[in-house]
Amino acid sequence: MPGLRIHYFQHLPHEDLGSIENWVRARGHTTTCTRFFAADPFPALDDIDWLIVMGGAMGVYDDDKFPWLRDEGAFIRSAIDAGKTVMGICLGAQLIAHALGARVYPGPAKEIGWLPISKTVAGRDSTLLADMPDPFVVFQWHGDTFDLPDGAVWLAGSDAVAHQAFGYGERVLALQFHLEATAKGVEDFLHEDGDHGEIAAGGLHVQPKDQIRAGMHNAETTNRVMTALLDRLAAAGSKTA
Repeated sequence: MPGLRIHYFQHLPHEDLGSIENWVRARGHTTTCTRFFAADPFPALDDIDWLIVMGGAMGVYDDDKFPWLRDEGAFIRSAIDAGKTVMGICLGAQLIAHALGARVYPGPAKEIGWLPISKTVAGRDSTLLADMPDPFVVFQWHGDTFDLPDGAVWLAGSDAVAHQAFGYGERVLALQFHLEATAKGVEDFLHEDGDHGEIAAGGLHVQPKDQIRAGMHNAETTNRVMTALLDRLAAAGSKTA
């Protein structure tokens, strides 16, 4: 049986697939990529089975600085309408929400570091999140949030930001947090923060760098949960194909 053709959108060099790449190789799937920072082209919809939309420091509303955001949002909507499996992470989750007509805006607080989320009632019933403990410590790095799109199912929240995950139908999943971030990937985030100073600015839900490094052991657990989630998402997609 041929593997899945997985295309991903990458907005920054350091926000790559992370542990998802290990799952792709282990399951015999293939990947292609649009790197917006390198002006790569969009794929043809018929040439992909999945679309994974990664994170980034820009906001959905920054299309004056990054005009490709408008085309990216339109492509995401087309992929959803075409019945593709679509998963978004951090900015990717916000882009999915926006593509489905929901508002994206600065959240009540920034969340940076290893922080807990909890499932909603629907999240506890969700097959996709069945392997995720409740509550669960995840890696966060975001300042924006989103309203739930019409027809979406709210799956998880945190004390700081209510909308941490939602599903839309059987094939669309939006995650505000980073289950894919490896220990190296988290170090890359910390290195890049030298250009932005978000940690130095502080906040109630912003951990200092030494605390984030002390929590690196969490990456192994979150990566295992991501692997299980991807297997469940693939199974859900095959049932509705």
